Amino acid sequence: MTFDSPAVHLHPGWTASLLPPKPLGSTLEQAGNAVVVQWSGLISPSLTIIATLVGAVVLRWVLHRAIDRLVDNALARAAAHENQTSRRASRVLSQATGLNEARKTQRASTMGAILKSTTTFFIFAIALLTIMATVGVQLAPLLASAGVVGVALAFGAQTLVKDVLAGIFMIIEDQYGVGDVIDTGEAIGTVEDVTLRVTRVRDSSGVVWYVRNGGIVRIGNQSQGWSTAVVDIQVGYNEKLDVVLPLIRQVAHELNGAPEWATRLLEEPVVAGVESMSGGVVTIRIIAKCAPNENFPISREIRSRVKAVFDAAGIAPPPTGP
Repeated sequence: MTFDSPAVHLHPGWTASLLPPKPLGSTLEQAGNAVVVQWSGLISPSLTIIATLVGAVVLRWVLHRAIDRLVDNALARAAAHENQTSRRASRVLSQATGLNEARKTQRASTMGAILKSTTTFFIFAIALLTIMATVGVQLAPLLASAGVVGVALAFGAQTLVKDVLAGIFMIIEDQYGVGDVIDTGEAIGTVEDVTLRVTRVRDSSGVVWYVRNGGIVRIGNQSQGWSTAVVDIQVGYNEKLDVVLPLIRQVAHELNGAPEWATRLLEEPVVAGVESMSGGVVTIRIIAKCAPNENFPISREIRSRVKAVFDAAGIAPPPTGP
């Protein structure tokens, strides 16, 4: 026969008093560990945030320095090309087609500003997402919401995105710039300002047109490359061509050698010969290859010089009436 010992129920306070006291060193160690854990939980995110911000600033500085270096190299190549251009026609054409230093400076500066803005946006966007993840923000719902909002904005801002993309490609391809005379289909005039979204054009009547870059389907640039001055000189049917033609060729030769027209005229004007004969009038055509937007001044100068030569030679104008 076995006997079970009776259960003894002790008061909790008695039980605690009967247990041996914990060592003081163990208690301090536990408290120190708790403090370390708490401080590490605070310091680690702070250091991560500081390191992220510092890294973003340093990366932005490095990329901006690289972009500035690219822009400086582009400007140096443009200046070298300008100095190597010796022939008059090549020099004028280089200025007209955007190969001169001023045009290169404008394009390089614009592209540099675009690249800097783009890199700054992406760097700090990534840094912001990293900081939010560090402080415990759930990025998955945020990114999903941002994706939905982005799709909605994309549908609503299609025109703006189209305008900006068209402006970027326009600058990269150097389709036109400030000072060029262009035909946009809606307006013909001189370009006064070019941005990524709109182009400001002033026509011959003084009206300012704001044309969206994305709405331009075609561009006719009258200031790029060179222009042609076509001048028709009319003389009477009875005038002798062996006298008239040498006088006109003399005018073309003297105009080509005039210093004030050296930067406007690319080549000596060509006397093409008789263009038409009708109603007692003989039309002689002159073709001059000139710098952009200089075809009208050169045409007026040729007519003025031809009239002076005809007056000196006694060649009368053709009859105008019956």
